[in-house]
Amino acid sequence: MTAPAPTRRSGRWIERWDPEDEGFWQATGERIARRNLWFSVLSEHIGFSVWTLWSVLVLFMGPEYGLTPADKFLLTSVVTLVGAVVRVPYTFAVAVFGGRNWTIVSASLLLVPTVAAFWVMEPGTSYSTFLLVGLLAGIGGGNFASSMTNINAFFPLRKKGWALGLNAGGGNIGVPVIQLVALAIIGASGGPRVLLGIYIPLIVVAAVLAALFMDNLASVQNDTGAARDAARDRHTWIMAFLYIGTFGSFIGYSFAFGQVLTNGFGRTPLQAAYLTFIGPLLGSLIRPLGGWLADRYGGARITLWNYVGMAAATAVLIAASMHKSLPLFVSVFVVLFVLSGLGNGSTFKMIPGIFQAKALAKGLEGEAAVAYGRRLSGASMGLIGALGALGGVGINLAFRQSFLSYGSGTGAFVAFLAYYGVCFAVTWAVYLRRPAGRIPATTAASQEKAQLNYAEV
Repeated sequence: MTAPAPTRRSGRWIERWDPEDEGFWQATGERIARRNLWFSVLSEHIGFSVWTLWSVLVLFMGPEYGLTPADKFLLTSVVTLVGAVVRVPYTFAVAVFGGRNWTIVSASLLLVPTVAAFWVMEPGTSYSTFLLVGLLAGIGGGNFASSMTNINAFFPLRKKGWALGLNAGGGNIGVPVIQLVALAIIGASGGPRVLLGIYIPLIVVAAVLAALFMDNLASVQNDTGAARDAARDRHTWIMAFLYIGTFGSFIGYSFAFGQVLTNGFGRTPLQAAYLTFIGPLLGSLIRPLGGWLADRYGGARITLWNYVGMAAATAVLIAASMHKSLPLFVSVFVVLFVLSGLGNGSTFKMIPGIFQAKALAKGLEGEAAVAYGRRLSGASMGLIGALGALGGVGINLAFRQSFLSYGSGTGAFVAFLAYYGVCFAVTWAVYLRRPAGRIPATTAASQEKAQLNYAEV
């Protein structure tokens, strides 16, 4: 029996979309979903590059710019903050305008901060101007939220971990790519405007390709109640707390790594640039693996042990920082990047699984359960992604305060170690701990089933 094809209307809108129907998925759904995934990755990739642009630009800003290390940490902090905040409206823009349409708009908007930075990037520009232009660059962080919400709707639950991991990982790679391009430009004695000039035409290409090859899903309808319901659900806030530990670490360290090397270990901008791209690159590449492992073994289990690794790596970093051991510091920092990327994949896979489990617990079945899970997981992703990115703000502010107070980043790493320990405890207590105590058998079985469902998310 031939599976019904997706029905369409003008403007590249798909009216019927049912990826949980295996016949539909094999016949036409998978091909369309993958096509949208690739072009979503491209736009998100460039969005991440623009968002993390200032982590690179500050390396170009020598003494002639008149900025202190604290000034630079504050500058990167405000960029991270805006990127976190705009993730909320970007999430719901997909439902208002359509995934394809908003990808075109959000990609085109990246021209604003890039052209503005090209215009002001020279000695003599006031610090307040740099802060303002840095704020504009924050919109690049929003592309992640809209892209993840859009791709979440295209794929069936059994493949969401892989698809979301690949989508996010491809976007995350924008961080090391712009650092590598900057390394090449610094090595060739080029200036920051060369870097900016490379990205302006790439932004135009991403917007055009989205217009030509992506689709809108009519089933992803504007639902303001979904945001309210997601905000009321405790799992949204629990997962946001955990995502601060993984993605907040990834983006925060991506912004701060170069400055920690120049301020804490006396590296020159060129020497720092040779090292800073390695961690974000490996952390980005590993993210799809984190999603795949979560699909296979359960996101909660992968996340739990990932926090053990992050805590152990941070403890070693404290020792390396105190003893000024650059080889140990850099190698373990790269390991921490890898673990943050792995945890990004596993934590984000947990989100649709949690809300699907809640749907089943409510007695919903079939398409009703899928629709409930998709509705709340899509809405919660924006809130979780925004709060997770705020972790990057906290990391940069922690480093700023640590260097002001102690002249090194050691104090900040102690705080991060404590946070990872709390994340481990929360993951175990909420999603993996078995019910204890004497309770009726039927109740125990019910609770055991629910707990096992969460362990498998």
